Amino acid sequence: MMGKAVATVMALLLISTAGTKGMAQVRSGIELRCQCIDTHSKFIHPRFIQNVNLTPSGPHCKNVEVIATLKDGREVCLDPTAPWVKLIIKAILDK
Repeated sequence: MMGKAVATVMALLLISTAGTKGMAQVRSGIELRCQCIDTHSKFIHPRFIQNVNLTPSGPHCKNVEVIATLKDGREVCLDPTAPWVKLIIKAILDK
C-alpha cells in the first residue's frame, strides 16, 4: 500500500516538472528592482570617474539608471536628465 502512494507522488512530481521545461526562473541572478533610490545631479569631474554603468528601463525598473563608480570605489547614482550626465552617456555610446 505504501509503495503505491510513493509511486503516485513520484509520478505527480514528474508530470508537474515536465511542463516547466524551458521556462525562465523569475529570480535567476538578476535583480528585479531599481538599484538607485536617489540620484546625484551635481557635476562630478570625469577624472574622478572610473566606470559608468548604464541600465535601460525595463521590467526590473521603470527608470533609466546611470551608476558611476568613482576612483575611490564609491558608487554614485547619477541623474540621467542632468546635461553633464547626458554628455557622458553620449560619449560612451559613441565609442
